[in-house]
Amino acid sequence: MAKVELSIVILNYRSTGLVKQCLKGIEKNLSHLSYEVIVVDNNSPDRLSNLPNLFKQVNFVFLDKNKGFAAGNNAGIKVAKGDYILILNPDIAVLAGSIEKMVEYLKQNKTAGMVVPQLLNPDKSIQYSVMRFPKWWLPLIRRTFLGKSKWAKKWQDWYLYKDWDHLTIRKVDWALGACLLVRREAIENIGLLDERYFLYVEDTDWCRRFWLHGWEIIYLPTAQLVHYHMRESAEKFFSKLNFIHFISWFKYFWKFKNLDKIS
Repeated sequence: MAKVELSIVILNYRSTGLVKQCLKGIEKNLSHLSYEVIVVDNNSPDRLSNLPNLFKQVNFVFLDKNKGFAAGNNAGIKVAKGDYILILNPDIAVLAGSIEKMVEYLKQNKTAGMVVPQLLNPDKSIQYSVMRFPKWWLPLIRRTFLGKSKWAKKWQDWYLYKDWDHLTIRKVDWALGACLLVRREAIENIGLLDERYFLYVEDTDWCRRFWLHGWEIIYLPTAQLVHYHMRESAEKFFSKLNFIHFISWFKYFWKFKNLDKIS
């Protein structure tokens, strides 16, 4: 069996069209690595329609129910064969050379456990996709009127690393789970995504555990991908997604209330 350098895990829930475009982008723009693609379907109504017939080289994993972001991606990681594993949202457009640059960085820098790209908005402006570790008041100022105060706006700029131009390589606290390239050795060291989160904050949790185990997280701006990101949970304060988001934040802050203990 040929060695696989990279495993790409794409999680789908009601996004068949985006998955199709993402797979086409990978086929077109990733050519200098041995890789496999694993698409996990979180029990979507259409079960990815005809995609398994269109992309016969892709490994499709069908779950019996919607298990959320962490459990869904973990299902893909568990069957992945690569030395490096890329968690990739279906709303990402892969640009030529970017994934190769990320893999090469991990190959050359053994203390790095995770590399993340510079995500771009559809208009090619920089998307703020890396953050400092949050404080307990973050959900309040990002989801309530408290966020309109001068102090809150200043703090949010700090939280989003707006004091840095995002044009240089640097270590970051955590990154949006839309595109995370991780070293298999690091996953074996710290464990999979925490399935106690159904949706949201599992990326923050994972990155915190990377750092607590001594693995660096690196932002690589020379690797660029386009992210068609929609902050659905921010639409309505009393929405179901907002409620799920608050529950995830509560679990996170409770889990790391004592940062000397890794749970």
